[in-house]
Amino acid sequence: MALRNIRQMGDEVLKKKCREIKEVTPRIRELIEDMKDTMYEANGVGLAAPQVGILKRLVVIDVGEGPIVLINPRVKETRGEQTGEEGCLSLPGKFGIVTRPMYVKVEAWNENMELVELEGEELLARAFCHEIEHLDGHMYVEKIEGELHDVVYEEDGE
Repeated sequence: MALRNIRQMGDEVLKKKCREIKEVTPRIRELIEDMKDTMYEANGVGLAAPQVGILKRLVVIDVGEGPIVLINPRVKETRGEQTGEEGCLSLPGKFGIVTRPMYVKVEAWNENMELVELEGEELLARAFCHEIEHLDGHMYVEKIEGELHDVVYEEDGE
């Protein structure tokens, strides 16, 4: 598969609402694989199709438990609250403090167009919300509490 260019904040495509996917075609399957490869190459936890310039309702997420593919996802239920650091592959090197639900239930279609319902807590709940918001043209910077901060990278060997 191929790596895709990740669109950066300021790109108009990131402000647009995405269209639903009606069927999983070979091109959609290729997009899913490319998005997974791109997310892993960028050391991300999630990636939404508009971040690679495609206005389709598709996200991929991996919080360390294997990839999750969500087609036409929607949040069905949320509970609780968590506040923590959040970043985005479309705004590299930055993070902000964002409050999200502690628990999220989503409904979506998987890559076989089977309806699935998934639940997530903590990081997975945060990732569900963050990536699904991209599909409606929103970025986490709209929700930050305070200022954006620079990520500090530690030198190798220290």
